[in-house]
Amino acid sequence: MALKPNEQELLDRVQSGLAIGGNWQPSGSGATFDVSDPATGEVIKTIADATVEDAVRALDSAVEAQDSWAATSTRERSNILRRAFDLLMERKEEFALLMSMEMGKPIAEARGEVVYGGEFLRWFSEEAVRVAGDYRENPEGTGHMVVSHLPVGPCYFITPWNFPLAMATRKIAPALAAGCTVVIKPAALTPLTTIFFAQLLEEAGLPAGVVNVVPTSKSSAQSSALLSDTRLRKLSFTGSTPVGVKLLEAAAQNVLRTSMELGGNAPFVVFEDADLDRAVEGALLAKFRNIGQACTAANRIIVHESVADEFARRVGERVAAMSIGRGADEGNDIGALVDDKAVANTARLVADAVETGANIVTGGQVVDGPGNFFQPTVVDNLSPQSAIMREEIFGPVLGIIRFSTEDEAVQIANSTEYGLISYVFTENIHRGHRMIEKLETGMMGLNTGLVSNAAAPFGGVKQSGIGREGGFEGIHEFLSTKYTLLPRT
Repeated sequence: MALKPNEQELLDRVQSGLAIGGNWQPSGSGATFDVSDPATGEVIKTIADATVEDAVRALDSAVEAQDSWAATSTRERSNILRRAFDLLMERKEEFALLMSMEMGKPIAEARGEVVYGGEFLRWFSEEAVRVAGDYRENPEGTGHMVVSHLPVGPCYFITPWNFPLAMATRKIAPALAAGCTVVIKPAALTPLTTIFFAQLLEEAGLPAGVVNVVPTSKSSAQSSALLSDTRLRKLSFTGSTPVGVKLLEAAAQNVLRTSMELGGNAPFVVFEDADLDRAVEGALLAKFRNIGQACTAANRIIVHESVADEFARRVGERVAAMSIGRGADEGNDIGALVDDKAVANTARLVADAVETGANIVTGGQVVDGPGNFFQPTVVDNLSPQSAIMREEIFGPVLGIIRFSTEDEAVQIANSTEYGLISYVFTENIHRGHRMIEKLETGMMGLNTGLVSNAAAPFGGVKQSGIGREGGFEGIHEFLSTKYTLLPRT
C-alpha cells in the first residue's frame, strides 16, 4: 500500500538521526532500524540505531548543559514551554497523522492525544514560575530555616509505544520546568513522534543539549550503561511492571531518584443503581481508547448480577457496530494493534476466557492481514480463574464478571497486585465515597470513564508504580529539597 503524498511529505521532514548536543547525527556504528505502519506492515522510515557509546555521549551533553539550563530564569523556561505548546497546537494534524502511521491508533484519537500531550507543556509552563520554598523560625528561636527546591539534575526517560507524544511531554515538560536536562529513549516501535517533538522543541528555542534523543533497538544495554553512570540523577520509566522492577534494581546501585508508571489491571464496577447509559458510554471509553492498549484501560468489567444481562447486551451492540481499519484513514473506530505479538496475546486471552467458561457476545477473532488487527470483542461471564482477571489485556477485549454484593465487588476489584486506576458507576453518593476509601488504586473515576488530565497527579499504588506525573506534584519529582539554617545573630 503506497503512502499518500501528504504522509510521505511529513515523514520526509522527520529527522532520521540521533539528537545529541543540538546536532542530528547517525549512529556511531552506522546501524539503523526500521519503523513500520502496523496497519500495513510496510516500513515507513529507517532511523539511526543508537549504540551504548551514543547514549553515553548524549548523557555527556545533558551533563554539560545542566548548569546553564538550571541557571536559566524560570520565566525563560516557562516561555520556551509555552512556545512549544503553541507550535504543537498549530501542528496538531501533523503530529496526529504521524502517530497514527507509526502506532496504529485511529486518527481521531491521535488528535485527542496531541491536545492531551500539549496540556503538559502548557501546565508546566505555568508551574515553572511557581516553585515555592519556605522561610520560618526554628522552635528554639536561635535561627531561621530556609527550605528551597533545586533541580535534581540530568534525567533519563524511557517512554512506551502506546502514547508516543503524551508520554514524552508528560516527562519532558516538568523536567524542563524544574531546570533539568534530559536523555530520552523512545520505544523502538514508535520513535518518530518523539523525534519530531524534539525538532519542535528546537524551534521553540530550547538550547542545545538540554533534550537528547537516542532511539535504539538495544534498550537493555543502553539503560544499563546510563543507570550505572554516577552523573545521572533521575530515572523516569513508563512500561511493564517486570521491566520496571529490573530498572529499579539497577537504579538502586546509585540511589537514583525514580518515577515508575507501571502496569495496570483496572476494575470497572457497575452497581445495580448505576445509570446504565452512562456506564455503557464510560465502559466503551475506558476500554477501547487506544484500541485497549493503555495502562488505564478498563480490564475487568465487574457488573452487578441484576443489570449484567442488559449491560452486556448494550455494550455488545455498540461494539459490534465498530468499524475496523487503518488508523491514519478517517472514520475508523478500531485501528491496528502495535505488532503481531499483541494480536497473538489478545487471541490467547480470549481463548482462555472461553475455555474457563465465558461466552463471546461479539467479536473474538483475528482479522486477516495485512496489518495487526483483532476484532473488538465482548466476553461475558468471566471466571475468576481466567487469565483476563490477572493480566493486562492490552487489546480491544471487554470482559464482564458478575457480582452480587458490594463487599464482593470490592474483593474482586482489589484482587490484583496492580493498583493504577479504578472506575465506579453508582448513583449512591455514599457508596461512591466508600469506594474512594476501599479501592486500592492511585486514581479513580466516579461515573466517568476518562480521568487523565495534565492538572491531576497521575500514578498508582502497589505494583503500578512510584511517584506522580502531572498536577502540582509532577514538578516536584524533578526537584530536590534543601534545608539551610541561618543562625540568629
